[in-house]
Amino acid sequence: MVAMSLSRRRFLHAAAGAATLVTIPHQAEAQAYPSRSARFVVPSLPGGTPDILARLIAQWLSEQLGQPFVIENRPGAGTNIGTELVVRAPADGYTLLLVGPAQAINATLYDKLNFDFIHDIAPVAGISRERLVLVVNPSSPIKTVRELIANAAARPGTLNMASSGNGTGPHVAGELFKMMANVNIVHVPYRSGAPALTALLGGQVDLMFATMPAAIEHVRSGRLRALAVTTATRSLLLPDIPTVAEFLPGYEASSFFGVGVPRNTPAAIVEKLNGEINAALVDPKIKAQFERADSLLLGGSPSDFGRLVASETAKWAKVVKFAGIRSE
Repeated sequence: MVAMSLSRRRFLHAAAGAATLVTIPHQAEAQAYPSRSARFVVPSLPGGTPDILARLIAQWLSEQLGQPFVIENRPGAGTNIGTELVVRAPADGYTLLLVGPAQAINATLYDKLNFDFIHDIAPVAGISRERLVLVVNPSSPIKTVRELIANAAARPGTLNMASSGNGTGPHVAGELFKMMANVNIVHVPYRSGAPALTALLGGQVDLMFATMPAAIEHVRSGRLRALAVTTATRSLLLPDIPTVAEFLPGYEASSFFGVGVPRNTPAAIVEKLNGEINAALVDPKIKAQFERADSLLLGGSPSDFGRLVASETAKWAKVVKFAGIRSE
């Protein structure tokens, strides 16, 4: 009996030692990470809001972790090219992806993708939500969301709505509005946000759900009239402008951004990146830059960001199917 007890004790001790040996490489890997430069893939063109946000975070990671985190812009196919590049990359923490609304929309918008975004990309941390603003030309007689809904209901199919392209964030924000208000407004897609905004400024279209950075100065100068912002709370930059939800309870549409990595990236590395991104979002200098852009900071755990991505994917799936949107 004593011999059996000693044998069992030795087995348990050996098992515990083996478990420790398994965890030590992962801990050591995380402690040594990063030991070389990493790339941060932004699946869109340089200069836009996604690129600016990514560069802020990349600079912070470079400074805090002592290795370069280099931005690599890989636009194309509605972010699918850059996303697939990261999906196929080694799961070692040296390839990061800027995650945004396009990936959540594309999961339903595209019939056949070479990857399953939610399955193949591991969430690291949320960065921010970015408001859209519903704007009309100042020559329009429509001055409120209530008037817009009444006008569209009384004259189905006569108002038209510009967007930055089929299946983009501004487009689906407009389709969500149409769905919830039960109105018929004609969608007019442009190649990007700039020509869509130009068409609205020129009176060629009636309304647009525009990004705040693109529209704010036009609103302040009176070249555009803001009817509402699309987030659940009002904007600090336009405090007198109501939310769409004040007229359509439950309405919310915003561009979310965060960081992901290939699935099976070691959890210790994910946690290390998460901690640094959360630290960046409370740094006074970085926080001030986000506040000037009217961003709503996110942060939180990898699980928090994973739940947000899943929620947004499900939300936009309903809108894409309702509106019958197809990739071009």
